[in-house]
Amino acid sequence: MNLTNLNLKFDYNSPVIISYLGLSLIAWLFNTITNGKSNKLLFSNYRSSPFNPFTYIRLFTHSIGHKDWNHLVSNFLYILLIGPIIEEKYGSINLLCILLCTSLVIAVINIIFHNYCITGASGNVYMLIVLSSFSNLSEGKIPITLVLIFLFYITTEIKDTVIEGNKKVYHDGHLIGALCGLIFGFLFLKYPQGIFSIIPK
Repeated sequence: MNLTNLNLKFDYNSPVIISYLGLSLIAWLFNTITNGKSNKLLFSNYRSSPFNPFTYIRLFTHSIGHKDWNHLVSNFLYILLIGPIIEEKYGSINLLCILLCTSLVIAVINIIFHNYCITGASGNVYMLIVLSSFSNLSEGKIPITLVLIFLFYITTEIKDTVIEGNKKVYHDGHLIGALCGLIFGFLFLKYPQGIFSIIPK
């Protein structure tokens, strides 16, 4: 086979997901260069003064930051696998709004109830995992894949948080992300053209 005749070229097939990765790579680079200071300033979520403008920026940007390279890779292996499917099905703008909403909900709940210093995209990972289960959901039928996801992922989070009391990872953020995915999934069933009706796919 003559590869020169294939006329291959790169396809920016999932702009939101690829841009999400790009921003996270930049945040990881800054965090590495500044020895963690940029994460503390911009890419983590924790309770701080309401008069500090960064308090409101961090409500969203905490899901861009990561503690280290392994943390980033472990999250984006899932995001790059699942995210493009979601983006193709529901549209880039809808996906962007979903990611921002999930990040905001996780951050606000953390500030109100816990005040941990959290960073990373894992809440959005769990949201995408659950939302992806709705891709083939038809009226009156619950796919076994959705049940299995809850069995394997959600029960593990509950076990680690409630039974074992493991606070090394912000498991509540994972559960909140999964709940957001569940809510968005049912909303998309009701509004198949998009949750945000004024925003086209």
